[in-house]
Amino acid sequence: MQAWAADQKIEGSIVTFMADPAAELTKALDMEMTHSGPPSVGIIGRCKRFAIHADDEVIKTVKVSEAEGDPAGDDDPSATLAEGMLEAIAAEK
Repeated sequence: MQAWAADQKIEGSIVTFMADPAAELTKALDMEMTHSGPPSVGIIGRCKRFAIHADDEVIKTVKVSEAEGDPAGDDDPSATLAEGMLEAIAAEK
């Protein structure tokens, strides 16, 4: 996670990268991929591509990038990217 954070140059920003090596949070949020998918890409047990907007410990928005035939959201991750989340947050009001 530290190498990824360094590569993305997030030091000093509001972004925090957190690891979930035992998938405890992934499972608690029901974000574990269960799609059979191609075994070569290791989908089972992997975390879905998702983003959460929380304010004062209250979850306001949850977005998941996944589609039929694209359980990892690789073809269209837009819902969980910054622009998509900013649109979702603006729509909360």
